Amino acid sequence: MTTETSNQERGLAERAYLTLRAAILEHELAPGTRLSVPNVAERLGVSRSPAREAIARITYEGLAHFEPNKGAVVADVDAASLVEIYEVREALEGLACRLASRRMSPQDVDGLRDLLAQHAAAVEAGDVETHYKLDMRFHARIRELAGNTRLTTQLELLQRQIRLAMYTTHRSPGGMPQAVTEHRRIVDALESGDPVLAEAAGRSHIGRLLRDLSAAERVG
Repeated sequence: MTTETSNQERGLAERAYLTLRAAILEHELAPGTRLSVPNVAERLGVSRSPAREAIARITYEGLAHFEPNKGAVVADVDAASLVEIYEVREALEGLACRLASRRMSPQDVDGLRDLLAQHAAAVEAGDVETHYKLDMRFHARIRELAGNTRLTTQLELLQRQIRLAMYTTHRSPGGMPQAVTEHRRIVDALESGDPVLAEAAGRSHIGRLLRDLSAAERVG
C-alpha cells in the first residue's frame, strides 16, 4: 500500500466518522437505530472498512453501544446517565474556568461579553434553539481559552452525549434567563483573573444544572 493510498483511506474513514456522528447528533438517526456495517456503508456511500471504523469510533465516544443479537445501536442517554455526565462535567468545567482565567486578555473578555449579549437577546426573544447554540459556543470558547487539549477532548465527548440526550429528555426554556445570569458571573470571575473565583463560578453554574437534573430524575 502506498503512502498516498493510505492517506486517502484515512481521509475517507475520517469523513465517514464525521458524517455518521453528525447524523446522530442532528437526530437523523434516533436512539435505538441499528448501525450495521452494510447499512452504514450504504448510507455513507463508502466501503465496509471505513464504515466499520466510523461505528467503532462512535461507540467509543458513547454515542452508540452494542446490544446482544443487534450489534451497534445509537445510544439512548437516559436521565440517570445524564446525571452522571453532569457530575463529571461540573468538575471539568470548573477546571476549564480556572485555567482560562490565567490566560484571558481584554479582547477575550470582550468576545465573551459579545456572546453574552447575543445570548441575552435570544432569551429575550424566547428563541430556545439559538439559546442552546450560544450556550454551547460560550462553553466551547472557555475550553479553547483554557488551553488544555486533554481537558477539551473530554469535555467535547461529554457535550456530544448531552446533545444526544436532547432527543429524549425534556428541555424547558424556564432556565434560560438563569443561564445568562450565571454566564455573566463566569465572565466577571474570569475577568478578575482569580482562578479560585473562576472555578467556583463555573462549578456553580453546572452544579445548578446537575441539581435540576437530579430533582427531575427523582420526580420521574
